[in-house]
Amino acid sequence: MTDVAFIDDDDTMRAANVQALTLAGLTVAAFALPHEALAAIDGAFPGVVVTDVRMPRIDGLELFRRLRAIDPDLPVILITGHGDIAMAVDAMREGAYDFLAKPYAADRLLTSVRHALDKRHLQLENRALRRAAEAASENLPLLGDSPSMERLRKTLRQIADADVDVLVEGETGAGKDVVANALHRWSRRAARPFVAVNCGALPETVIESELFGHEAGAFTGAVKKRVGRIEHAHGGTLFLDEIEAMSPGLQVKLLRVLETREIAPLGTNDIRPVDIRVVAATKTDLPTLVRQGVFREDLYYRLHVVSLRVPPLRDRRADIVPLFAHFLDRAAKQFGRAVPAIGEAERRHLQTHDWPGNVRELAHFAKRVALGFSEEPDQADPIGQDEPLPRRVDAFEAAQIRKALEATQGDVQAACEALGLPRKTLYDKLRRHAIDQSAYRPTPG
Repeated sequence: MTDVAFIDDDDTMRAANVQALTLAGLTVAAFALPHEALAAIDGAFPGVVVTDVRMPRIDGLELFRRLRAIDPDLPVILITGHGDIAMAVDAMREGAYDFLAKPYAADRLLTSVRHALDKRHLQLENRALRRAAEAASENLPLLGDSPSMERLRKTLRQIADADVDVLVEGETGAGKDVVANALHRWSRRAARPFVAVNCGALPETVIESELFGHEAGAFTGAVKKRVGRIEHAHGGTLFLDEIEAMSPGLQVKLLRVLETREIAPLGTNDIRPVDIRVVAATKTDLPTLVRQGVFREDLYYRLHVVSLRVPPLRDRRADIVPLFAHFLDRAAKQFGRAVPAIGEAERRHLQTHDWPGNVRELAHFAKRVALGFSEEPDQADPIGQDEPLPRRVDAFEAAQIRKALEATQGDVQAACEALGLPRKTLYDKLRRHAIDQSAYRPTPG
């Protein structure tokens, strides 16, 4: 894998720089002419480009612009003479990553290349994740013909290209993340990163570094520079889920970013502009938190430029059956089974259940049905009505876990997905109920 494409028509300069980069452990592809480099670089190029500015026929600036047409995110470092510094500064305004004025130390080149490589690896990783998300049909929870869903889709289309921040409100499992992703994919920012941060899942000790990034040595354990999620979202969309969980101190810093569109990573006073659209999501009533003094009023109004509400599943019951059919078909394909016929118990559950977990709960129910087991309210209590409630609950839970393991032939990951449980939680319950998952695996031969 090539780390650096180095272009310079000066044989001596090219050889010296290639040697310095190679000795630092980097893989270098050297080119004497820009058109040779253009033929070797495409949008999947995993490294960075270092090019001299003064070259015949195609100079470094023209090369930079052609590379931007191939991939606007590709980091390009320009090498300039003193007379070309103003030109290089203009190129950085156009998106060049850095420039080095001759003469420069080898360490200066290495530092710039390594930072650019970190950024490039993040870009390519984000693209791969986005392709995987699209392949998984993450827009399914937006399906439905109910008036509320039709209004939501219409509103999303109307505001997708309006470069304003958006607040998405809705209950747990309603599909707030899907709404944020749709806003991004339907906007002009679709080709740039969609960066999601769950403010409630990240520990308070790391969330600031995750958001803003840090320089090497900024704090104990910061052994190298890290590009923060906000900077990584440059040109794209930053999705802040569970915004209500953000600490008061971090709320102040986020407000400053929203107002100035600038960040300062930990360990540096450098101010870096960021071009981002912020989509924040909450499952709680933010005005109530504002009145309680838990959430800043100025931040709430800054986020509340446009507000969208994702309706709960119980308020669009006409959408439940079509959504369930989609999830059941997807689950059957995932588990390699035929789509099962729906019994009366499942049909009654779809019609009468309130779905407090919304679309996420419906998807888990579809997986259980695809595996051959589901809620059976009329099933006899496995331990008897005269036993204490805690024992009856434990017995029911153990029976459901055994059914999941039997249906999945002891496949713990598939059982986790069917039950809607994290792997660690399932293992804890297996120990508590003394269930041996290996007993459900097929016997060899």
